[in-house]
Amino acid sequence: MSKKIIVTGGAGYIGSHTVVELMLAGFEPVIIDDFRNSKPWIIDRIAELAGRYPLGHAIDCTNELEVLSVFRNYPDIFGVIHFAAYKAVGESVQKPTMYYQNNVGSMCAVLNAMKECGIENLVFSSSCTVYGEPETAEVTEATPVQKATSPYGDTKITCEKIIQFVKDSGQPLKATLLRYFNPIGAHPSARLGELPSGIPNNLVPYITQTAAGIRSQLTVYGNDYNTPDGTNVRDYIHVVDLAKAHVKATEWLLQQQGSVCEAFNLGTGKGSSVLEIIHNFEKVNGLKLNYAIGPRRAGDVEQIYAKPAKAEKMLNWKCEYTVAEALKHAWNWEKTL
Repeated sequence: MSKKIIVTGGAGYIGSHTVVELMLAGFEPVIIDDFRNSKPWIIDRIAELAGRYPLGHAIDCTNELEVLSVFRNYPDIFGVIHFAAYKAVGESVQKPTMYYQNNVGSMCAVLNAMKECGIENLVFSSSCTVYGEPETAEVTEATPVQKATSPYGDTKITCEKIIQFVKDSGQPLKATLLRYFNPIGAHPSARLGELPSGIPNNLVPYITQTAAGIRSQLTVYGNDYNTPDGTNVRDYIHVVDLAKAHVKATEWLLQQQGSVCEAFNLGTGKGSSVLEIIHNFEKVNGLKLNYAIGPRRAGDVEQIYAKPAKAEKMLNWKCEYTVAEALKHAWNWEKTL
């Protein structure tokens, strides 16, 4: 069987790390990315770490004709990993139509191209935001999907529904819905990492940019939540562990018979508060951060962390890196920029 697999958004933060792991596992990724949230030189870094260049096409994933053209260019493609999407909760509250147009539009373009080309295997980049504000902080895949607290979260719920409806329509489809918790860190080599555009929307790149002097101060959005120290609690997972989960999900799909749509939580199983992450970063890197408490941010969930037992059992995957290691790797990456 061919080892070629389409990776949309493959030059992005999670996508680039996943492409490296796919190549090291013997797959042949074909990247689709227009570099709106990444840089073309990331492809060189991927080649450096993987030992060869991946195939790639610089196109917009919402352009259905261009997406279909790439799919048709590789008649031996066996599957797709779909990352391409906007991902900032706060930004989505300010620009909801942009998020639906990009995130849902690209999902439809990919699914239509898969149908046209007879491709059955799909690994979808979903999010723990589909659980909304859960009744209990620890969530399993059986935890109800709730009304989203942000347009970003709702685009992920919508994409999951579309995938399920496509499968139920009778179109041959084997899909995994990978519900990420909070990816952080960078490649241990410090050759790949997160490249936020403008002011970071995620905590750790804001921390590293503050430590580097790019930002004068880090804002903690609220300290009056019902958590041990009053700040939001999240499950922070090393990006390389997350990348390896995509390889495992791809291999799992290839073993399945008939149509399937299966959700998996990808996290460490432990929550850390914003202040804990700040203090952990200071400790492992020997630094002091300038931070201040600000008002709550629209769309933020109080606390959530994964119960990853299903992924551990069915995908034979579990996290290998600690949060401390991820914070060390994130700072090492920031110092190269």
